[in-house]
Amino acid sequence: MQETNPFLLNGKRVLVTGGSMGIGMGIVRRFVAGGARVLIADKATEPAQKYINSLQASLRNNVAVINVDLTEQSAPETMITEMVRIFGGIDILVNNAGIYPMAPMMEMKPELFDKVYTLNLKAAAFTCREAARQMIKQGTGGKIVVIASIDSIHPSSVGLAAYDSSKGGVLMFTKNFALEVAKYGINVNAIAPGGIATEGSSLSSPMSKMSKEEIEKITAGFIAQIPLGRMGLPDDIAKVAVFLASSAADYMTGSLVVVDGGRLLM
Repeated sequence: MQETNPFLLNGKRVLVTGGSMGIGMGIVRRFVAGGARVLIADKATEPAQKYINSLQASLRNNVAVINVDLTEQSAPETMITEMVRIFGGIDILVNNAGIYPMAPMMEMKPELFDKVYTLNLKAAAFTCREAARQMIKQGTGGKIVVIASIDSIHPSSVGLAAYDSSKGGVLMFTKNFALEVAKYGINVNAIAPGGIATEGSSLSSPMSKMSKEEIEKITAGFIAQIPLGRMGLPDDIAKVAVFLASSAADYMTGSLVVVDGGRLLM
């Protein structure tokens, strides 16, 4: 019998990394609205807890938060252990956590390059592995959604060499891992966001090596090249994540969905 609504996620058990703010929180909100049970994994737990407290009482037990540093080698196993403890298993993983400090390669310190790679690529890869192991153990398949970037396939600007190379790796990991776990009924797909307006959009962070003025100039130039004329919103990515995690995307794996307002057309 054909499903009435293939986008429903009622009762699905979801892990969202980096889910306290920005794109991650946008994804959490959409999944909770769709009836899923969600574990938010993040170093910053206060925003997530504030969100949970804002939910109506009937929904609060459907959302939990765990304090975790994804750069720690034990983090992937810790998160899946918590998923099993709290919700009894995992059906969907959304690998969202990532950083993008701006630093020209000619000024790049090796420790910053390593930090970007460790979080953006290594942590994502091993979280996918641990989630897939649990999904295989459950024997009911699953969905993995990885947040890549338009920089996975085309550089946006000078200063993102570490980020771009890590996200290029994320894309190829997604494709290869999709090939490996397809036989278990696990779909692995990626989303390539363009410029998204979030709390972390200001790249003028302690890790960045560019001034606020330089970053503002780059941002303005980026927006000028978006055919739809605006930065994206977290919910623009969240709705696509829901699609890829739902049965509507059952015949997709190893795919990259670009959500960039047309930026790559320019």
